[in-house]
Amino acid sequence: MLISRRSILQQLGAGFAWPAALATAAGTHHAARAKRVIFLFLNGGLSQVDTFDPKPELQKRHGQPYPGGNPRTERTTGNLLASPFQFNRCGQSGIEVSEIFPELGKEIDDICVVRSTVTNVPIHESAMFMINTGDLQTGRPSMGSWLTYGLGTANQNLPGYIVLCPGIPVVGPPLWNSAFLPAAFQGTHIRNDEDDPRKLIPNLQNKEWGLTAQRQQLDLLARLNGLHAAARPGDAELDATVQAMETAYRMQTEAPDVFDVSKEPESVRKAYGQGAFARGCLLARRFVERGVRMVQVYYGNAQPWDSHDDILGHKVHAQRSDQPMAALLRDLRQRGMLNDTLVIIGSEFGRTPSVENSAVVKIQNGRDHSPYGFSTLLAGGGIKGGTVYGATDDFGFHAIDKPAHVHDLHATALHLLGLDHTRLTFRYSGRDFRLTDVAGNVIRDIIS
Repeated sequence: MLISRRSILQQLGAGFAWPAALATAAGTHHAARAKRVIFLFLNGGLSQVDTFDPKPELQKRHGQPYPGGNPRTERTTGNLLASPFQFNRCGQSGIEVSEIFPELGKEIDDICVVRSTVTNVPIHESAMFMINTGDLQTGRPSMGSWLTYGLGTANQNLPGYIVLCPGIPVVGPPLWNSAFLPAAFQGTHIRNDEDDPRKLIPNLQNKEWGLTAQRQQLDLLARLNGLHAAARPGDAELDATVQAMETAYRMQTEAPDVFDVSKEPESVRKAYGQGAFARGCLLARRFVERGVRMVQVYYGNAQPWDSHDDILGHKVHAQRSDQPMAALLRDLRQRGMLNDTLVIIGSEFGRTPSVENSAVVKIQNGRDHSPYGFSTLLAGGGIKGGTVYGATDDFGFHAIDKPAHVHDLHATALHLLGLDHTRLTFRYSGRDFRLTDVAGNVIRDIIS
């Protein structure tokens, strides 16, 4: 699907007839296994050796130097640090999962654990850009923008791509923007720290004008903005502003209902639990149920999983995230939606098997960043559940078997949604861009 900016501006002058064209999928390159994506983002850096990649050798050699010398990634590290958590074999598959994720462990037979994920750098900002946009620097469209660009949305009364976070994660809006893609495909960020839908989206309802009057106002604005834009081709900010007004108008009819989680049975709300992340997981199910193409739920503001000082902080965060993540998988399965919903659970990078001893840490019981081998979980949407893909070394530091770069994860996700990552392109500034840049291979071994 290719929509030029000039074409969009021409359509703006016709009273916004063009968003309706985005309401249905534009067609896939091959048969799709998934229709939608939910990305549960544990921002800050989830430690693989404390969660989904147990290392007996690390436990045995606690306190000893890392073979070949203590590694340095972003900061200096000391000797090997054993995990304080026990691992248990879960499900019929017997995959080992940390005790801090007991509920997710019960769902492991629907999950593929990619233990060999790799990225490029151990820096939050760059790694966040990579996993969200496929590039280390700002200025590239996000994964959700590429999906809605390629597939459209199944509900024109809601944004096709929604980002839920109580506030703002590291970097912020550039992680979900559409960059040089048309502004219609940018993510819509919504705070999920309130139960009252009127507080989640303040000023959504117009208290003075009804929908008919607002429609007339927007049609007039569309014609005026079309004339204004004709003299300023390529003005992305104007495109985004105009589209935001149109989206807000359409959201008035459906958003208040979808955001009102009190309409869910008490048993469902209890299953997800309390807190912003739990509410985000429940909202994600409600959104995709209504045709939203991609929902990304950030665990929290800034980088909460960034356990430099004390890895025991992972236990606290797991207590807040384990139940809602497992509840989401169960809820989707019970509703018959897991088969065509791709669920991704992961971070921007992993953590070192050795203790961080840099001058900035107060408690030397934490781990530094590591981009060389970490775990990402995939479920539903054509994924082969109850499986493990790839492996790290005896200490969980480097991926040594079937390394899976972030580009490979993106290529696989697009493939499951019926899109060939090499053909989903957009021409900008004299070259064709794509989510996977010039790399990426579909990981066929994890597809059922």
